[in-house]
This record gives sequence, structure tokens and C-alpha cells, in this order.
Amino acid sequence: MEANDAHERFTRLLIEHEPELLRCVLVAVPNRADAQDILQECSVALWRRFADFDADRPFAAWALGFVRIEVRRFLRKSQRQAQLSERAVELLMQDEQQYSRELTERERYLQNCLNALSADQRELLDGYYRSEHSVNFLSSLTGRTTDAVYKMLQRIRRSLQQCVEGRMQGAGDVGGGA
Repeated sequence: MEANDAHERFTRLLIEHEPELLRCVLVAVPNRADAQDILQECSVALWRRFADFDADRPFAAWALGFVRIEVRRFLRKSQRQAQLSERAVELLMQDEQQYSRELTERERYLQNCLNALSADQRELLDGYYRSEHSVNFLSSLTGRTTDAVYKMLQRIRRSLQQCVEGRMQGAGDVGGGA
């Protein structure tokens, strides 16, 4: 049963992060069929080494290391003139990695900002986004008009945006740490 649990966990992680991994491959190898072949090879390598994966670390960061190896292997093997140089690929992948780090940072700040909301605000967001309730349903549930619910959601979103941007700007002012 333990092998099944590992297989299911791996499958869930791979499916969750596949768009990000494919996007990274497509930066270096714009041909979608080639990119998907590379991602398939990468998936096999990831599964073979999944026992080595440290669950305390982000799966995407671990998997991107495999992506880089497979992309380099493909570029060396193909020797196509239309392909980017290995140095250009490395620079593009570094940019993608920086983007991923910034996205992870934004998600962390967003979680902190969400935690700072009142219980009513979190409940409204949870009902709208996680439970996918309609504004009409939330209106009847909270006793507010639909316009009031729309405006409240708008204010919460604006507040979260300002909170995240403020935290990111504050982190940049002190050298990038939070």
C-alpha cells in the first residue's frame, strides 16, 4: 500500500506542476512535441528518483533540476541550428527560475495577508473562491444585498493586492528577505 501512496503522491505533484515544468521546457525548446517528449523523459527520471525527494522542499524546484538536465541532453543530441545555444537556454531558465521564486514569494505574502483578514472576510472569500458559491447564494447566506457582497469582495481583493504589493516592496527595501 505504501508504494501506491507514493505513486499517488507523485502523480498529484506532477499533475499540479506539469504546466510550470512544460512552460520552462518551452522556453528552451519551442516545438511543443519536442517539449512534451522532454517532459515525458523528465517524468520517468523524476519517478525513478522520487524516493530521494525531500517532502519539506518544493516539488517544482526539485523537478526543474531534472528539466534542465533533460533540456541540455536534448539540445546536445539534436544539434539543430534553430535551437538556442546552451548559454541562452541557461539564461532563459534562470529567468524562469527567478519568476517561479517571485511567484512563490507572492503566494507566501498572500497567505500572510489572508491570515490578517477578519473571519467574516475569509469566510466570504472561501465561499466565493474555494466553495464556488454564487454571489446570490452568499448574499442570502450573509443577509447582505448582492451589490454589498460584490463591493465587499472587491474591497477585500483590493486590500489583498495592496497588502501583497506592500510586503513585496518592503522586502525589496530590506534586501529581499521577509
